Amino acid sequence: MKANAVSKTNPWLYWFAVLTALATLALIGIGGLVTSHEAGMSVPDWPTTYGYNMFLFPINKWLGGIFYEHSHRLLASLVGLMTTVLAVWLWLKDSRPWMPWLGVAAFLLVVAQGVLGGLRVTLHMDSLGIYHATIAQLFFVLTCAIALFTSRWWQGLERRPPARREENSADKHAVPEAGAPLRGLVLFTTILIFGQLIIAAAMRHQHAGLAIPDFPLAYGGLWPYTSAEAVASHNAQRVSMNAENPITAFQIELQMTHRIVALAILILTAVVAWRAWQWPGGKDPLTKLALAWFALILLQVGLGAATIWTNKAADVATAHVLVGALALAVGALWCAIAFRESAAAFYDRQTEDRRSPGSAAMAVQPAMTGNK
Repeated sequence: MKANAVSKTNPWLYWFAVLTALATLALIGIGGLVTSHEAGMSVPDWPTTYGYNMFLFPINKWLGGIFYEHSHRLLASLVGLMTTVLAVWLWLKDSRPWMPWLGVAAFLLVVAQGVLGGLRVTLHMDSLGIYHATIAQLFFVLTCAIALFTSRWWQGLERRPPARREENSADKHAVPEAGAPLRGLVLFTTILIFGQLIIAAAMRHQHAGLAIPDFPLAYGGLWPYTSAEAVASHNAQRVSMNAENPITAFQIELQMTHRIVALAILILTAVVAWRAWQWPGGKDPLTKLALAWFALILLQVGLGAATIWTNKAADVATAHVLVGALALAVGALWCAIAFRESAAAFYDRQTEDRRSPGSAAMAVQPAMTGNK
């Protein structure tokens, strides 16, 4: 198999990859509902469900938190099966040497997810939920990337002759060279979003409710007091009014960090969208993706505020989780497209440089012949 082999477009493989990514997003959503409804330990055993085979658990027993937790397990099993099929399909049918290994990586990640989910139940360790949520985000990004790489659009980029990258800017596959200055900024912002999702997972799995109950202020000020006396006062109010678990100064500071990082992400994506909008044409794939990215972040900020104002309503909090996953995936796919074009442009320049000496020699030789 050649290193520069290009796979034939397989629409069935592409749509199966898209379906796997969508199923993964749905799984993240149900996982968010499990956490929002405090249903993580509604089923105390694993891999069985109250002693039943997971797939034979009676439907009439799917009540309360059991419904969310058991549904999460069943959908996780389906995603695991789909990922296995996808990995085998890529290994057998995709001629690009790196694509089968992406399938292997997806398979290993989904296995790790299943093991972490099971250990979270059997060991009664809430901290494992943070790792479980983090790997879920990485797995979703990977499934989205596989869907992109198996698409006709992406493989059109791979088949495009080098000359067309420069001379036909109207090509539907074209990606602007102006994207180069933004690659580093988008990559940094995407990494920041990933860090933000880890912070959010840590907040959700502390099971302490809202450490700061108001927004845009924090306990009535720009920055809340976190002295021992202030935290004791906050806890007394929480217990008397909402019967919520007590919080610590660290949890308050963690939520303030979450808010500051959210503001930074909003500003950075706004800069990316503005600069992308100024590119000539303004309708290339990266411009559209940058504008969609900023729109997602605006929606995410609104959902974050609504989560606080509704006292963590399960549907609002879950929507917040889902939009966060989509924002991470969009940033990662933007980077994949932009860096691929950068690598292609570098290869083209190297090829042109290698050809230039030979072209110059051929141009000089007729001139010397004419002087004889």
